Amino acid sequence: MTMAYDALTIAKYIIQKSNEEGHPVSNLQLQKMLYYIQREFLQRRNSPLFNDDFEAWRFGPVVPDVYRKYCGSAALPLTLYDFDSFDGIDESTKEMMDPVISEKAVKNPWDMVRDLHQPGKAWAIVYRDGEGIYDIIPKDLIRKLG
Repeated sequence: MTMAYDALTIAKYIIQKSNEEGHPVSNLQLQKMLYYIQREFLQRRNSPLFNDDFEAWRFGPVVPDVYRKYCGSAALPLTLYDFDSFDGIDESTKEMMDPVISEKAVKNPWDMVRDLHQPGKAWAIVYRDGEGIYDIIPKDLIRKLG
């Protein structure tokens, strides 16, 4: 069973890891990477990596607190100024996150948006052409439908 972290802690780890690998990410990419990582943990461990909820926003799933923290960067690559030690994130968690980070950090963020907007996926079911904007995307739906 995975310990549930705070989404902001995971976001900072993603930003740091992406920068270390030479592929800094924007806030839009960060949101999608958080989603893919959460989905991975829900599907493989049947447990969320973090308890924060995703909401169905226009450009896909968003964790509002993380969005607000980094929205001042607009579409620019994110940089950490408040370096944290990630010793609190266990190695097995990092091992599960790292391949997703490495794969998604090099992707065009709009390709990830298109992927997550496909009919039948969790975001599309909740968003419903805008009727469900800002509604929470249930973790069980993320686990089942991606």
